[in-house]
Amino acid sequence: MAEKGKFYITTAIAYTSRKPHIGNSYEIVLTDAIARYKRLQGYDVFMLTGTDEHGQKIEEYAKKAGVTPKEYVDKVSGEIRDICDLLNTSYDKFIRTTDPYHEKTVQKIFKKLYDQGDIYKGHYEGMYCTPCESFWTESQLVDGKCPDCGREVKPAKEEAYFLKLSKYQKRLEEFIENNENFIYPEARKKEMLNNFIKPGLQDLCVSRTSFKWGIPVTFDEKHVIYVWIDALSNYITALGYDPDGSSDLYKKYWPADVHIIGKDIVRFHTIYWPIMLMALGEPLPKQVFGHPWLLFGEDKMSKSRGNVIYADDLVKLLGVDAVRYYLVSEMPYANDGSITYETIIERYNSDLANTFGNLVNRTIAMQNKYFDGVVQAPCYEPECKYVEDEELKTFALDTVDKVEKCFETYRVADAVDAVLNLAKRSNKYIDETAPWALAKDETQISRLGTVLYNLLEAIRYIAILLSPFMPETSEKIFEQMNCDIKDYDSLKEFGALKPGTKVGEAKALFARIDAEKMLAEIAEKQKENAKEEAAAKPEIEGLAQIQFDDFAKVELRVAKIEQCEPIKKAKKLLKLQVNDGSAELRQIVSGIAPWYKPEDLIGKSVIIVANLKPAKLCGEMSNGMLLAGDVSENDVKVLFVDGMPAGTKIR
Repeated sequence: MAEKGKFYITTAIAYTSRKPHIGNSYEIVLTDAIARYKRLQGYDVFMLTGTDEHGQKIEEYAKKAGVTPKEYVDKVSGEIRDICDLLNTSYDKFIRTTDPYHEKTVQKIFKKLYDQGDIYKGHYEGMYCTPCESFWTESQLVDGKCPDCGREVKPAKEEAYFLKLSKYQKRLEEFIENNENFIYPEARKKEMLNNFIKPGLQDLCVSRTSFKWGIPVTFDEKHVIYVWIDALSNYITALGYDPDGSSDLYKKYWPADVHIIGKDIVRFHTIYWPIMLMALGEPLPKQVFGHPWLLFGEDKMSKSRGNVIYADDLVKLLGVDAVRYYLVSEMPYANDGSITYETIIERYNSDLANTFGNLVNRTIAMQNKYFDGVVQAPCYEPECKYVEDEELKTFALDTVDKVEKCFETYRVADAVDAVLNLAKRSNKYIDETAPWALAKDETQISRLGTVLYNLLEAIRYIAILLSPFMPETSEKIFEQMNCDIKDYDSLKEFGALKPGTKVGEAKALFARIDAEKMLAEIAEKQKENAKEEAAAKPEIEGLAQIQFDDFAKVELRVAKIEQCEPIKKAKKLLKLQVNDGSAELRQIVSGIAPWYKPEDLIGKSVIIVANLKPAKLCGEMSNGMLLAGDVSENDVKVLFVDGMPAGTKIR
């Protein structure tokens, strides 16, 4: 097959805070499937993945663990790479941001941007969210908390270096508008332009002095280079980019054809990263694809919720290819996907055991039973033409086109579905032709040979098209067929399978799972794990204990909501006027708009913190806070106390 050119594809590098769950592993399998498909087509592919290892969060995790930051990230990075290998991903390079060559190049990048005036020294004062490693102004906070993750923020003031995003704003805006496929899907493009770029870009803080675990600024060593320049540069440092002269590998593969990233970091990859490249005078990546999240049921996975599933545990239960299949097939194109043990087992039995496995098993078994395994020459003469044969051939050829079109826009789940449908059509073909009935009639032996040939050829198509998703299963199918015609070009015409080949023994690809039994075993294992974790934890781990006098300082009061309205340009905020028994109504701004409409709240009695220091949120003063419960990460319920008089003190 003639080479079609280069194709450089990357994942986001995984943060080394802790072992990744199955939702994190989705991205590497998705990226690997795309990389394998492009190789199948004849592209010279380079796939990059790796780990992001610096920052305040890592420093804090390491301190709690009683180890150095380097020891901590060595362990977690090793776990992440082990999972990549376990999932049979074909990355060409695994970069770590603690690799010495990366650190040196990042220092050179920082110095170059500083020398040319794109980075300058100043001071940052604002609210800092450690988990997100982000600074926020008071007006950007929601209910006084980080607008991205909802966690507590702390006041921070420190000397810092800044990257001049504002200098490149117009150029970036024009680039995005002139390159319609740069941000994919389309909805993410609109979000970046309308919500972030067009309202005006603020210069970006790119150094810190309040922690040490980072790459030092060479000319000002009390500063460490902040996450964005460090982490985002990995896409070029891995190829050998150097401001003083880059490697042949960099010249060959850059710009990247696509960055595959989670939807939550699209902003960093489509605003900060392009501006960094513009400032360096380097080409921008051709495309950034922001994929959705894989949720546990309807909730985001979280260790604190106890709903985390790990890739290695799933592989032990189902095998590598079954896990890969579920990950790439279950995730919709633009919406969040879902994973539960019940749905995994259901898809395993229906798609893998019943559809793919059953098709291969009974076809190979019939070839052995009726022709001693020898593939017969098909009869394609006019007198041998049957409608069902032509339909199967057309379906197989159309499937190749469908899969190709799906991969062009990274609709990988749709590509999997197209291959599954070919397997279903092949099973239908068995029912239509009834080989067992043909075998009873000696005059139909030639017809039987043709039917089985068509089935084996359809299975060959399936095996090739499945190889990006389930490489081991694809090889097992070829082994059972005793076939070595695996190249993509062989799919241009139906009929490349060689007559006279003798197939191997029919073996089950996927044994059916007893769902009830497996779910019971999983539940029992979860109980054991919960007991072990509970025994290892102190009684009130993570709770800051306070004195009674501290609690007594909080004044809780019943208040009746008299008026309520949304705040323009603030999707999460509602402005309430409440009667707390005082002479005048009190104004409170609350981030409950995702869960309540104004009409749901007017007339309701709630509990408020009456002596909270006033704060300005999105330009509106808030004099208090409502009490509400985090039922789940995506569900908040306000505490209503209807029937209690306004002004009643709660104690």
